[in-house]
Parts: sequence; structure tokens; C-alpha cells
Amino acid sequence: MRLFMVLGAVIIITLIDASFSAEESKHVPSIGGFPMRHKIEKNVLSTIPSRRPSENHGSNIGNDPLTERSNKLEKKKLSVVHSSIQAFSADSNPLLKTAENEDIKTIKPSQFNKNRSKSRKKAHSRKKPHKPVPVVSPVKGISSVQASSAAPLLPDRPVLTMKIYEPGHLNKEIDIKSICRHRGKYLKLLILIASEHSHFMARMSIRHTWMHYGSRRDVGMAFVLGRTINASLTESLNKENYIYGDMIRGHFMDSYNNLTLKTISLLEWTDTHCPRVKYILKTDDDMFINVLKLLDFIEGKKKARSIYGRLARKWKPIRSQKSKSFVSRQQFRGTVYPPFTTGPAYLLTGDIVHELYVQSLNTYYMPLEDVFITGIVAKRLKIRREHAKEFRNSRISFLPCNIRNAISVHKIKPIEQYNLWRNLMDSTKKCE
Repeated sequence: MRLFMVLGAVIIITLIDASFSAEESKHVPSIGGFPMRHKIEKNVLSTIPSRRPSENHGSNIGNDPLTERSNKLEKKKLSVVHSSIQAFSADSNPLLKTAENEDIKTIKPSQFNKNRSKSRKKAHSRKKPHKPVPVVSPVKGISSVQASSAAPLLPDRPVLTMKIYEPGHLNKEIDIKSICRHRGKYLKLLILIASEHSHFMARMSIRHTWMHYGSRRDVGMAFVLGRTINASLTESLNKENYIYGDMIRGHFMDSYNNLTLKTISLLEWTDTHCPRVKYILKTDDDMFINVLKLLDFIEGKKKARSIYGRLARKWKPIRSQKSKSFVSRQQFRGTVYPPFTTGPAYLLTGDIVHELYVQSLNTYYMPLEDVFITGIVAKRLKIRREHAKEFRNSRISFLPCNIRNAISVHKIKPIEQYNLWRNLMDSTKKCE
């Protein structure tokens, strides 16, 4: 009776250990996806009690027929465990499926590592980083990054200006009434000065000198600028415009290659806010303008639909990309530009502003604003361009008489504006 109780306990313990070992095989760690079979076998075998008589509870247990029957039962269960391990290994690793009859000992460690690295690469393969998708402006092929930079805003093929020009202005801080009262009904002359964001000293020197004539009721003056992505510079411009209220700012990015957009912007502003003005002078912030001489010049002119300035004839386009005046053959196919007035300063009659603005938007873009506006667009509209010697548009001697006889002098530094103003206003110096 005692013997049967001991035998039953041994069988129960063996069955429990075998089931535990089978459960453990499901969670055993692997190398390259293969369960560690030898370790499992060792663990399973170690749970089976030794059948040597010296290690049993009784000396005659190992010779009993029931013991032999239990050994057969244990071997059968062990074979079930082994078959489960093999099935698990074959299902979890593709290499075992191709070598089902091959013993796990015959598989080399390098195969484990190779398969492991492949599985890791497959499981953790990194996608190539996508390039940032540019936000495309109205013109196909021109991104916002290109449009918002100081780089040339030029596509590979000709494009209508309306596709790259954004109309409108930042009018919040502008004192429109002091620039153009009653939409220009009583205004004889509107002077619009193209300026850059950083040219604060140039603007201040003009405000202290010849912009003084802007206080006249028949003369209006303002600076024209674009926008910038520099936040601190934008804040400085806001403060400056809050104080003076004389800066017209368009939505285009301010750069040399966008000077055409700047001129179109001043045409738009004039057409919107000052359409009844008699004459408009477009000039730059490195110019000295003799306003009294200009007003006298206007008095003697009665012709309509005209542009006055320093007339350039038979100028050829520059094809060298090293030059800032470079124009590609896609932008201008001709060999000679039509006659145009040079950009530092030219005078427009008020009756052509609207036509110039509309036609410029419907003309293929070119970065040279004087050639574009007063040459190509004006020619299409059949507007007269007339040479006026008083528009010097170059640097000349600062002698008082030279300054008094000129309307526009070019390449003037901020400090020199005061010297020219002093020479102009010095009544002790007489000219013949």
C-alpha cells in the first residue's frame, strides 16, 4: 500500500514537472528566432527523478514492473515535449522550415546572427526622410521659400507678372491724408521714394532736407518698401512708420530682383489712393531731388501720356549671369531694349498710372524695373518717353550751380544730403 502511494506521488510529480517544462518552452529566450532546445532538454531531464535504486525511496522500486511502466509513460511525455518544441521552432523561424530534418546543432552561429540582423533591419527599417514639400505660389515651380527670400524671384520660363505679384499694402500706420489729400485733387506732384528696410539713415537725411517740400499743400511725398521676414527689423519699421507715417509697404519681398514689383506697388497705391494727382516722380533713397527745379519743369509741360527722364536708347541686354543686370533670353528675346528712362528718377503724367499698372500685370516679368515699366510696358501702351537733360541720374560735382541746375543727382550718401541741401539753399552764392 505504501509502495503504491509513493509510486503515485512520483508519477504526479513527474507529470507536473513535464507540464511546467512544456509551458516554459513557450517563453524560453531565443537567439535569432530559435528556442534554446538544449537548455529545455536539460531542464526537462533534470526534473525527472533518477531511476537508480540508490536514489529512490526504496531499494526495490527500480526493479518493479510498475516502475518500468512509469518510465515508458515519462519517455512518451518527454517525446511530446520535444515534438512541441520542434513544432514551435519551425513555426517561429523560416530557416527551420527549409531544414526540417536538420538537427539544430548543424545550424551555424553565423546563420543565427545573419538572420537576426536581417530580421532587425526588416522590423526596424527606417524610411528615408522626405524632403519638405514647398508651398507653391500661384506660379507653378516657384516655392514660398524662393518667393520669401532675397534671391531672384525668377522661374525657368517667362511668367506673367500678375502670377507673382501680390496686390495690397500695409496701410495701418500710413498717414494717407498728409501724403495725398482728397485723392490728389489739388496735388500737383507726388514723389514716391523707393527705399530698403535697413536704410534708416538715408530716409532720415531725406526727411531733414529736400523732403521738407512735402509740407506744401500741392506736394506729397512717401517712401515705398516691401516686406521682410526679419521680425526685429519689421518691429523697427513699425515704430518708424508710427512716428512719421510716410512709408508705403507692399506685400512683396524686398530685394534688388524685386524692384519691378516695388514700382508696380507704388503704381497700385497711387491708382488706389491718389488717382487725381497731376505728376508722379519715382526715385530712390540715394538720390538728391531739387524739388523747386522739378516744379518749374512741370509748369512748362502740357503734354499728356508722357514719361520724362534720362532717356536710354539702343541699350542691349546683358547676358552674363555675373552681372546684376543679367536678363535671360527667356525674359527678353530681343537684341536691343526699346527706349526707356533710367531708373534712379523719372516723371510720369498722372493719366497713365492706371494703364501702366494694369498692363504691367499682363506683361511677362523682368527684374529691370526701368526697362520693364518705361520701356516694354510704355511701348505697348504707346506712351511717349521724352529725354530731359535736367534729370542727371548720375553723380556730379557738388558745386552750388550744378545742384541748382539739376533735378536729380544720383549716388548720394546720407551725410552728403545735408551738404547738397546747404548748397542749394545758400542764397549768397550766385549762378549765371
